[in-house]
Amino acid sequence: MINTTSRSAPVVAPAPRNERAFDRKGVVQIALLAVLLILPVAAYVMGEFYYVNLASRITIIAMAAVGLNLAIGYGGMVSFGHAAYFGLGGYVAGIGAFHAFDATPFMTSPISLPGSDNLLVLWLAAALLCALLALVIGAISLRTTGVYFIMITLAFAQMIYYFANSWPTYGGEDGLPIYLRNSLPFVDSSDPLNYFLICFVGLLLAMALTSRLMKSRFGAALTMARLNDVRLATSGINPYPVRLVAFVISAAITGLAGALYADLNGFVSPTVLSWHFSGELMVIVILGGVGRLYGPLAGAILFVMMETFLGGITQYWQLFLGLVLLGVVLFAKHGVMGFLAGRERNE
Repeated sequence: MINTTSRSAPVVAPAPRNERAFDRKGVVQIALLAVLLILPVAAYVMGEFYYVNLASRITIIAMAAVGLNLAIGYGGMVSFGHAAYFGLGGYVAGIGAFHAFDATPFMTSPISLPGSDNLLVLWLAAALLCALLALVIGAISLRTTGVYFIMITLAFAQMIYYFANSWPTYGGEDGLPIYLRNSLPFVDSSDPLNYFLICFVGLLLAMALTSRLMKSRFGAALTMARLNDVRLATSGINPYPVRLVAFVISAAITGLAGALYADLNGFVSPTVLSWHFSGELMVIVILGGVGRLYGPLAGAILFVMMETFLGGITQYWQLFLGLVLLGVVLFAKHGVMGFLAGRERNE
């Protein structure tokens, strides 16, 4: 009897589509970070400090968008007032430097608060004050949903904007200059490359914090609060405190970015508190990809590059930005990261 059984080579199944997308996503993410890190270093070596500062601006704007993305993309909280936290962080840095330069206290009663030009102190103060402000605003606005939530966050931000405009002690509508860049122990923060690296590390930490949160039980609860808050409530978890904590963390990240931005420019004004800046942050998140960890970075690179280079050609550069945004909404609903890296596994 002839044995018809034959040995055949093992058949290797092709990688699932979602795994291939995951691998491509990792490559795109590494490429974005590599480009953001290598190009400023090369520009610094060639003496092109303008481009180093431009990279710092991209990094800071991306960090602010990371904070907003935590609220909008992961929490489903469409905040139109995150400029309030960005601007407050900037004013903390500016006011601290102002009183440190003049050697005058910020307050004299009931306690005396001296000024400071130490970046660590200013970052901590900016994050804490923005978190406290977000706790108050979030406690009120999160009791509403939809357009009411959007309008309440906008209303609070506009109140802070008009308050800064009418505060002549710190420049009012003319803004507040920072004559000397605030210092960091053992680091020359006045050096453009050093300051870029400080901002770059801050961006990485903000993204790492967001990633860690979303991989935790808290992140699962926040995702369910966005998708179906009724189901989350029936499981025994109140969606309200989950959203409030995410909103507070989001504001703290954005406020820290605002403090970095003020030191980069050597100036802070009520402009960064206006609803226009809140809209820009929202556009950046949408361009990069809502709910994508690296979406804010991709969106910030695209937005700042268009603003810088197209803005140098024509004052109507927003027209081209609008066309790009329209194309993303219609043909790449997952943003630039979705177009380059493919769909997420959980989509």
